[in-house]
Amino acid sequence: MRVTSPGIGSPDESGSLSHEGRAVPVAASDTIASAMVAAGELGNRRDDRGDLRGVWCGMGVCHECAVTVDGCEGTLACVTPARPGQIVETQSARRRVPTAATSPRPESERTPDVLVIGAGPAGLAAARDLAACGLDVLVIDERKKLGGQYYKQPDPALPVDPSRLDGQYTAGRELIEAARAAGAEMLLGASVWAAFEADRLLVRSDAERWIIRPRRVVLATGAYERGVPLPGWTLPGVMTTGAGQTLLRSYQVAPGDRVLVAGNGPLNIQLAAELAMADVDVVGLVEAASFLSPARTAAGLRMAWNAPGLTRDGVGYLAALARRRVPVLAGSVVESLEGDPQRGVRQATIARLDAQGRAAGRRRTFDVDAVCLGYGFLPSNDLARSLGCRHEYDPQRGALRTQTDASGRTSVPTVWSIGDSAGVRGAKFAQVQGALAAAAIVADLGGRAPGPDAKTQRAARRHLSFQQGVNALFAAPVLTDQLAAPSTVVCRCEGVVHGDLVDAMTEGVSSPGAVKRVTRAGMGKCQGRYCGPVLMEMEARLNGRPVSERSGFAPQAPVKPVPLGDVAAP
Repeated sequence: MRVTSPGIGSPDESGSLSHEGRAVPVAASDTIASAMVAAGELGNRRDDRGDLRGVWCGMGVCHECAVTVDGCEGTLACVTPARPGQIVETQSARRRVPTAATSPRPESERTPDVLVIGAGPAGLAAARDLAACGLDVLVIDERKKLGGQYYKQPDPALPVDPSRLDGQYTAGRELIEAARAAGAEMLLGASVWAAFEADRLLVRSDAERWIIRPRRVVLATGAYERGVPLPGWTLPGVMTTGAGQTLLRSYQVAPGDRVLVAGNGPLNIQLAAELAMADVDVVGLVEAASFLSPARTAAGLRMAWNAPGLTRDGVGYLAALARRRVPVLAGSVVESLEGDPQRGVRQATIARLDAQGRAAGRRRTFDVDAVCLGYGFLPSNDLARSLGCRHEYDPQRGALRTQTDASGRTSVPTVWSIGDSAGVRGAKFAQVQGALAAAAIVADLGGRAPGPDAKTQRAARRHLSFQQGVNALFAAPVLTDQLAAPSTVVCRCEGVVHGDLVDAMTEGVSSPGAVKRVTRAGMGKCQGRYCGPVLMEMEARLNGRPVSERSGFAPQAPVKPVPLGDVAAP
């Protein structure tokens, strides 16, 4: 379903691609995923049981949207541009192994003053200030567009009236333009797949390979959404809230005609409101926290005091939902999803959420054709852990966070970790922390620029206090496997179900690494990003030991899937 948002016009159709012999209209702005979702084609790959999987993360992490394009297997539909005439086929459960070895691609060495990994709010702010001080700054991002998940922009092929865009679009455009104008070099569509030392990182793109030897490293890799396994969460049409927002804000495509948004946190409210304002039938907003309780008034006041504009936006989203009579179910959770594995999700069952994170009380069902689930974020800290930066467990998030000083400097003196990659504290704090990191790095390299001014430091404290208010307002039990049934898939990539994991652990195979070897959980292309946190919490609960820096899967190269030729090539 194609929609329009304020300031963004309708895209021009430029032909069609073929999906399993069916014509799918293509707009100049489309990825393969957005074109297929707009046409109601929700299945991308098949699992071992022959069931279809569709778009899940929408950012190239999960690999659920892999399709075969013009005979090329394993193409990620969510990040691959759609072109008229493409032949798109459902990806089979087991890919064929190429018989002909590809020739090694060229490898070159780069020695920038500062390597910034990630082009979201934190990375762009750091790059802007570093380049403005005359440093040689190289920014790398695996996406082909700047802005990250928060500042995702409309595709350039969409007609845009800048004067009518919302504040989030506009702030992102300004930051992107400032970073470019300062002279930072942008290397997009490239992945840092190994970090052996702070001055030896390996990078690849589809055309080239690099060894990067920077004087300083800034990790601004952001976060990805927590996966909460529940019955039916692998059905086509079920995706993360971030994926739904990317479809809407970047490509002007709605996830479906009847959409349920559920999870925990303000992003769900924003997406539900934006979909409703785009005339999508939002059947309900389900929020795990009792955020409307009078007992949480103090948290709301703290937010309003520190960031009145953001708080006003949130109130506006709720008002928009109220005007369109969208039910808001607080203190509740999606207990299960039902549908046809070949056609997609059709029904969602909602229940109250008890203090232990389990479904309870009277059930309510909604007819749907799309569900967006967002249960908060997990820091993307693979590179920080690979480099040996110290971490600690954050029980409120159920995740490891990187230990840093106020500027983001880690226990490795030449490495900074900033923004949500170090610990999820919101995009506005991330952007200010980028400026703090830049000032510290300039001083560290012997530059003449002064340290961060008082205004920047005040802004950092204000945005951090705002985020603490958000955390208090949306406080809810951290969900891992509480909603899973024995037959519920936990490892999406390998199809390992909850009952098999419980059996393995009760038979003495307790560590996530050992469970991985016995069951294959975590061996898929997402490399344990979605099932790993679940296994980590299950282990802690079984053994009665707290989660620590050494819990879970050990980080190791490659931190992202790469062609074998890139690893083996001399």
